[in-house]
Amino acid sequence: MGHDAGLHTLGSSAYIQTRDGRKLHYMSKGAGEVTVVFESGMGVSRSTWGLVVPTIAEHARTVVYDRAGAGRSDVDFSPRTLARIAEDLNELLAAMGPGPIILVGHSWGGPIVRAAATSNLSRLQGIILVDPSDEHCELYFSRMAKVGFAINGALIPALARVGLYRFLGIKDFLSQPDDVVADHRREDFTVQAARTMAAEGKNFLQDLKGLQEQPPKLGDLEVSIISGTLPGKGERKIRPAIVEAHRQTVSKLSNARWVEAARSGHMVMFTDPEVIINEIMRMIHDAE
Repeated sequence: MGHDAGLHTLGSSAYIQTRDGRKLHYMSKGAGEVTVVFESGMGVSRSTWGLVVPTIAEHARTVVYDRAGAGRSDVDFSPRTLARIAEDLNELLAAMGPGPIILVGHSWGGPIVRAAATSNLSRLQGIILVDPSDEHCELYFSRMAKVGFAINGALIPALARVGLYRFLGIKDFLSQPDDVVADHRREDFTVQAARTMAAEGKNFLQDLKGLQEQPPKLGDLEVSIISGTLPGKGERKIRPAIVEAHRQTVSKLSNARWVEAARSGHMVMFTDPEVIINEIMRMIHDAE
């Protein structure tokens, strides 16, 4: 691992090398007994956490990273299944030391965090799932959803090739610090970024079905699930269904709690970052 100095909002850059020789880029900031590792949503780089990391870095070491093919990390030419992605996260966690570690995952990052947690239970203080993709939401398995994923898998790389992909970006990203926004604009709308989004989405429904059949065994690990309860445009049906799925998941775990982000839909880290910060801080204090 090598570091370069800098004053970036998310900290200084470094890389780990996976067992098959790929480089995964991460940025770290702050210090402390606890390490907080952040996992972004599908196809998105580390540039999701600019409103959360600065506060947490005052109390703990923070780590944001780019999954394979996103941001500054090398491409993985193997299928980007949930198991494969979780293996990469496990390699990053191994490089972070013995812990305690808190894992925070947004959207598709939620299942990734859950899958990786099973191999790291002794080192984890807890996990925080921020409006996660959840296998208990049956709307994911509707015919319309399946068609939508198939269309997006072909459409998004095509839009990137002609320079239109960036127009699908979420304007809430722009509420972050300038250096984070600059990285997001530079890295998250390339043809490779679009291919990464498509590669992760290709196995999404199959992997969710696998979680239905064999959910990760988390034992007594503390789990917080944060749900955005404010329906956004086009979310009249899906938002309540997702919230109910989150509540089902909480009910099936031995040490879990449900937390509402009342001002948010899916992008809680932009519209209710304080809710995430409060949950992380609570777990940090529990570790002390």
